[in-house]
Amino acid sequence: MDLFGDERADNPVSDNASPGREVPLAARMRPRTLDEYVGQEHLIGPGKLLRRAIEADRVGSVILYGPPGSGKTALAHVIASVTESRFVELSAVITNVAELKQIAADAGNRLRQTGRRTTLFLDEIHRFNKAQQDVLLPFVERGILTLIGATTYNPFFYINAALVSRSKILPLKPLDTEAVRTIVKRTLGDPERGLGAYRIKLLDEALEHILAVSEGDARKALNALEIASLSTPPGADGVVVVDRQAIEESIQRKAIVYDRDGDQHYDTASAFIKSMRGSDPDAALYWLAKMLEAGEDPRFIARRIVIAAAEDVGNADPRALSVATAAFQAVDFVGMPEAQIPLAQAVVYLATAPKSNASYMGISKAREAVQQEQVREVPIHLRDASYAGAKRLGHGEGYKYAHGFEGHIVEQEYVSGGERFYVPSDQGYERTIAERLEYWRAQLASRRGDDPPGGG
Repeated sequence: MDLFGDERADNPVSDNASPGREVPLAARMRPRTLDEYVGQEHLIGPGKLLRRAIEADRVGSVILYGPPGSGKTALAHVIASVTESRFVELSAVITNVAELKQIAADAGNRLRQTGRRTTLFLDEIHRFNKAQQDVLLPFVERGILTLIGATTYNPFFYINAALVSRSKILPLKPLDTEAVRTIVKRTLGDPERGLGAYRIKLLDEALEHILAVSEGDARKALNALEIASLSTPPGADGVVVVDRQAIEESIQRKAIVYDRDGDQHYDTASAFIKSMRGSDPDAALYWLAKMLEAGEDPRFIARRIVIAAAEDVGNADPRALSVATAAFQAVDFVGMPEAQIPLAQAVVYLATAPKSNASYMGISKAREAVQQEQVREVPIHLRDASYAGAKRLGHGEGYKYAHGFEGHIVEQEYVSGGERFYVPSDQGYERTIAERLEYWRAQLASRRGDDPPGGG
């Protein structure tokens, strides 16, 4: 018995250690060793860094980031099976700060008095708010806890930057078809934890349907297999024949391939943005629907809409940014599923609005000038003259107050160089802006006695 905390379930790999049939099939079939683990070869293939770290029991703090059913929890349990540290498993859904502090206190005592480290596996870590994540930080920082976090959400958005910087971010990909096939066949042949004790014949058409609709989610595939196998009566020969219809009835909803750290995530988001930019509301709504169906965070979508409103519509329709910002606020205020309505309204508005990227190009050119040239000094007549002694430095001397001149414009140097960073387009309201700027320039030229712009 350890002095620090309940050691009755020391380093529990999972319920699959001695599985009862009341435990879901997907949980029973979790791999117990690295050799049983299927998929994620980019992380645990022969010679890969994570595999070597696991085998040497030197994993360190990591955040496992990937879509449902890709093996995050399974990988954590594989680590648990080989580590000599005390392994504690929690879910952020039901854990509170008091429990975290107690675990950390026990870990500190254990480390000081026995030298034994503590590994904390925290599933659904993205569900912790900033304050809860802050509780973990000092213990991870001092090495009292080794953190293994699992999340389906982008850790760079949902996990404190300090925790992210102290952890390896390990992106898991959706399992490919062959990996899911291997898992299904292994399950059918395993009499101890799987369905090998039953006489089950899975027809090829049923297996192919499982592979098609599970789309890289091993848990979804095994859940469907379990429901279909146990709900289909055996034939006269005692064999349970699982056909496509049985699988179709067991998988009621198609899984959407959408890995939040891979091509599907970025490609879909890219197609969404480019469809709005390309003025195709139908395509934009389709990609919006795909992201929503896949469980994408609506706040991520709303951020993309706000950016597109400024970058791609800009001052061709200044109201676009207001519509986009209102949609962003509505997401938090209304929540899903109703938030899809203001999101769709904003998407259609942006897709059908006149387009201009002049503001975006303007700030890009201005930043390039700042980065690549000697930074220009603020003209002395524009400098702050509000504090005591400023006038002795000449600050503000010669400044012309624009509202005191005809048309509320006056010629004076606002920045040296004279480049035009903002070049308005002829689209929508920006045509009016362009006309106004040209009018002002002509007025200032006439006051100087110069020819107006354009040589007229």
